[in-house]
Amino acid sequence: MDFYKIYNNFLDKDTIISVRTFMKNEVAPIINQYWMADRFPLGILEGLKELDIIDRSPLLTGLITMEMGRVDPSIATFYTIQNGLVIGTIEKLGTDEQKKKWLPSLKRFEKIGCFALTEPDVGSGILDMKTTARRKGNNWILNGQKKWIGNATWADIAIIWAKTDDGIQGFIVEYYEVEKIKNKFGLKVCQNGLITLDKIGVSEDNRLEGNFKDILRYTKYLVGWEATGLQMGAYEHALKYAKEREQFGKPIAGFQLIQDLLVKMLANVTACQCMMFQLSQIEFNDAQAALAKAFTTSKARETVSWGREIFGGNGMSIDYNIGRFFTDAEALYSYEGSYQMQQLIVGKHITGLSAFV
Repeated sequence: MDFYKIYNNFLDKDTIISVRTFMKNEVAPIINQYWMADRFPLGILEGLKELDIIDRSPLLTGLITMEMGRVDPSIATFYTIQNGLVIGTIEKLGTDEQKKKWLPSLKRFEKIGCFALTEPDVGSGILDMKTTARRKGNNWILNGQKKWIGNATWADIAIIWAKTDDGIQGFIVEYYEVEKIKNKFGLKVCQNGLITLDKIGVSEDNRLEGNFKDILRYTKYLVGWEATGLQMGAYEHALKYAKEREQFGKPIAGFQLIQDLLVKMLANVTACQCMMFQLSQIEFNDAQAALAKAFTTSKARETVSWGREIFGGNGMSIDYNIGRFFTDAEALYSYEGSYQMQQLIVGKHITGLSAFV
């Protein structure tokens, strides 16, 4: 669905059609069973290799993310971690040797990575990070824990951020202990882990140069597209259901209150699409990325709530898909920086005054 025709301004439609077809044919038929089983469908990796979805423009990368989120937000999250956080970090902060060693296999999805910043006791207050890296000759010794790390349970490498005597630095870590985080109720297909680093030795050759600020800015941008795609999926499922479900002798789509909900969902989707398209056209700053992340994910919560309402009791069953979007929206609202933190970033930008503690 493209109510305001944003695709009219986009020439490379072949890639979008390929991604849309792949998600419809290869992911949609199986995703609910994997969601319920708390597993990732590893079989789709071969198909992802053929889609040519790495190293694309910000707009095309955003549209790819949106199309994935339209079918399943967990798959979109996997893509944004691999492409935006892992590949993006090594491309921006890695040495020539690191790029040569890791990027080709990561871009072919032959190696999978994760990005480890959040800790059990440290979320938004990242400067209070407890994971440490101490120099010992030509090596670094890492100690600490990282929590809620997507892809961590099956990744080949982890981008670990740790506090050093010279500030927070990143390291490419190939070996670590990880425990799968269980009992999640959102983004269940995305495999999150608790990473433990107990005197893990890492070569100086695996240290990255620079900080994560620019990386996170771009990831917030991608989350905005993901939240937009999630809303598209919820809207399309709700619209289809409303046209098919009959009560009092006619489809419920013919009732005023249902149409009101559908139009409000459509308005949210369209507003988010237009915001994200415009953001893709500029060299955006931290505040602009934060506003997009906060706005799209908060609207996503509204949209999926209205969608679940349309389904009535059936909306409580994963078989109708809307419940998956409903709970996944909560994860998007919280991760990559909470809504409140994004609001404060924008507030500081427009007032010149910091309201952070």
